Order: sequence, then C-alpha cells, then structure tokens
Amino acid sequence: MILRRFYDDNLAQASYLVGCARTGESLVVDPNRDADAYIEAASREGLRITHVIETHIHADFVSGLRELCARTGARPYLSGEGGRDWQYAFAQADGAQVLMDGDTFMVGNIRVQSIHTPGHTPEHMTFMVTDTAGADQPMGAFTGDFIFAGDVGRPDLLEKAAGVAGTMQAAAQELFASLQSFKSNPDYLQLWPGHGAGSACGKALGAVPQTTLGYERLFNRAIVETREDAFVADILDGQPVPPRYFAQMKRINREGPSILGATPQPHYVHADQLNDILDAGGLVIDIRPWSEFAHEHVHRTVNIPLNKSFSTWAGSLVPYDADFHLLAPDAIAAERALRDLSMIGLDRVAGVFTRESLDAAKAAGRTRGSEQINVHRLAEEAGAGGVTILDVRNLQEWREGHIPAEQFAGANVVNIPLGQLDARIGEVPRDARLLVHCKAGGRSAIASSMLERHGIDAAVSVQGGFDAWRNAALPVSEADTAAST
Repeated sequence: MILRRFYDDNLAQASYLVGCARTGESLVVDPNRDADAYIEAASREGLRITHVIETHIHADFVSGLRELCARTGARPYLSGEGGRDWQYAFAQADGAQVLMDGDTFMVGNIRVQSIHTPGHTPEHMTFMVTDTAGADQPMGAFTGDFIFAGDVGRPDLLEKAAGVAGTMQAAAQELFASLQSFKSNPDYLQLWPGHGAGSACGKALGAVPQTTLGYERLFNRAIVETREDAFVADILDGQPVPPRYFAQMKRINREGPSILGATPQPHYVHADQLNDILDAGGLVIDIRPWSEFAHEHVHRTVNIPLNKSFSTWAGSLVPYDADFHLLAPDAIAAERALRDLSMIGLDRVAGVFTRESLDAAKAAGRTRGSEQINVHRLAEEAGAGGVTILDVRNLQEWREGHIPAEQFAGANVVNIPLGQLDARIGEVPRDARLLVHCKAGGRSAIASSMLERHGIDAAVSVQGGFDAWRNAALPVSEADTAAST
C-alpha cells in the first residue's frame, strides 16, 4: 500500500492519496481544489486516481472532489447518512457511489469501510483501511473532522457558522456516542486526521501529522472523558469563533462546487483602469505586506496581506456575489493569491493590477500612507478625550479584557469584530479621530484600510494592539461596560 499526505498550511488541512502498488489503482481522501497536486503525485508513484472520497461536507474549504473526478475520470464516493438535509445534491448527477454505515469497497487490494461517525456534522464518515495483501484487519482510519491529534471535531459549527439553530447540544451528544463506539477499536489503529494545528474546526488540535487510537485514548481529553454531561459542557466551551465564510463553504460543497478545469492564472489589467474601477466603487484588494501598504498605497484600496491569514480574511471580507480585483507585487504573489482564493470559492477575480498601477496612481496624486501609533500614544489621546477607540477583536476576546472607557473620560470605546465591520460600517463614528486596534496589529491594519474605502480617512492603526497595551501595564477592564456586540 502506498500512502501520501498533502497539507495546506493556510487551511491547516490534510488530504491523502492511497494506492495499491499491484493494480495501480488509487484513492484520494478529502481533496481540496488543487487537483494538480494529486494528479502529479499519483503519476510519480505510477498510480491512476480511480476513487475519490469525502469524510463530510466541509465548512472551511471548497471540496476538490468534483474537480479531481472531472480531471481523472475517477468515481466519487459520498456519505448517504445524516438525513435528508445533509445529502450531496450533486451525487446522482455525478454518478457517485453513496455510502452507508458499514459499506465497503476495494481499491485494488485495499479494502475501505465506511463508519458513520456523526457529531461534527450529521453525515460524517470515518474510513477504515485494510491492506488485504498482508492483513485481514484495518491498519488505520481516515478520521476527517471526527478525531484529531489531541482533539476532536467541534459540534457547534452547524449552529454558529451555518446558522442551523438549536443543533449544537444534540450534535455534542452524537459526537460523544460516536467516540464511545469508536473506542472499541484496537490501540494500534493509526489515525489520519483531516486537520492540524491552526484549524478552526477544533480548539486544541495537535501539530503532528498522525496519531494512534491508543495514544489518543490515554491523552486526548475529549476521548478520555466518559461522562456525557461533562463531555458536552467541555466540548462546547471555548470554541474559537468560526470565520464568516464557513457558511458559504457548507452551501457550495453541498450543492456542488463549480469545476475550474485548470489552475487559475492571472488576467493582468492595464494600470489605466484602476482609477475608473475605484471611482465606480469597485473593490481592489492590495495583497502586499502591511508595512508596504502603510508606506504608500492607492487611496481606497483594501489591504489583505498574502500571509497565512489571507484565506480567513478574504473569505470573511470579500463578497462572493460580485467581481473584484487584486493588486499584486509580482507574478508569483498573484498566482499564489488566485490559488488561495480558489480554495475557498472566491473565483470572481476580474483582473490583477501590478506595481505599475501603483506608480501610475502616484503620478496622478492618488496614493497616500497610513498613520500608525503605539499604545502609549493611544493612552495619551484617549486621556485627552474626543477620540473613538475601535476594537476589532471578536466578542470572546473583548470579554476577556478591553480598554476601559471609564478610565478615559470623553473617549468612546466600541467593539465591532473585523468580520462584521463592512456590514456595520454605519455604526462607526465619522466625527472623531478613530484609533483602531486588535490583538497584535494584523486585523486593525486591515480594518483601517476598509474604513478608508468607506470614506473614513481619520482611522489610525495601533501598533502591537491589545497585547502591547497589556504588556505596557495600561488599564484593562474585564467587565462588558462599553459598546459591544
């Protein structure tokens, strides 16, 4: 048996290629949209991709199952569990084999058995793998978002991200039952999870690429717990706020992602068009680092730096139903941005501007810099009054500590999470100097550029954010005393 793991750092997402060396057949598990990676890896191993499976309807990236099947002629295998509301709408049209609990199929000499493991999602499957060439028992399992290294899949996403109200308590109970049943498998069973550290699909994922059931049985807090009430309370407490785009991913992946047919390539647009697009209200995303953007940028472009958080903030801030443009420093950055955007279904990139556009805008007098201040200056201005402090962290962070309005007479302290800023722009005061901060400075920089796009040019980003404020021993309130949501 041949086993290859693929890992996307930005998504903290793992997928797998499993091949039978004797027959040349192979299976891909939970592919993302980068079909080339799987096709090239299979070719290097002398394999043909004949089967593609998914553990569940993903919420954090666009599935590449349809893309890969269209490119290779492989047959899709999809869960038929979870009830009517959690069926893949495209399964019949795409000729998918629908799997129920206990079903098996062969990939050459490799036997794959589907085990229904609901909790993270109603339709979730875990796939047990047996290499029948030398064994009659499973050697491992593709656990998707069921069991991770050090954690288990969160059961609250349907309610918090997809808006399916009143589901997370029952989902947590289902997850507990799934874990209790799965623990009957032998300790030696290898577990190949669908995510690693940094994923929003759990709250304490480990960074190791795989684990064993025996190890997790000893040290994974969620699996060690044998009391349902305690498990439910613990698993629902402290889960990270899911990115806004997760709801879009659920819809896209259930209905059926569009097939790209090839890796997206930049369509470069002449610099002369930039001003017209901005004047017409078009969205242009500058993907350069914040330091470069702050030094000089085209007025009313939005800065979302091309780093590990790019997908998260692009998915939360860029509309899915309208065209937009990129401004990239070079061709490599443009290609990487297009790939990352395609991973989360943001396919409506109408064109890419180059650095020449920045030079042309500068010659036309349409560039500017962004003001930044440190936390000591923030404290001075807040003490003098007449300013608004805009905290763009999420509500959980706000409740754990924020700048206290009561300590700074005349200062207005407001909490609007970055992911909600565009929709709530009308709540942002326009008649006062606006000091914007987050945890460490990354989100406030994006927020400042968004505010500028909406004509609020007095926004100032605070370097180091609330972390720097705490480290400077400046006043902190843990009471919900200022405007928040």
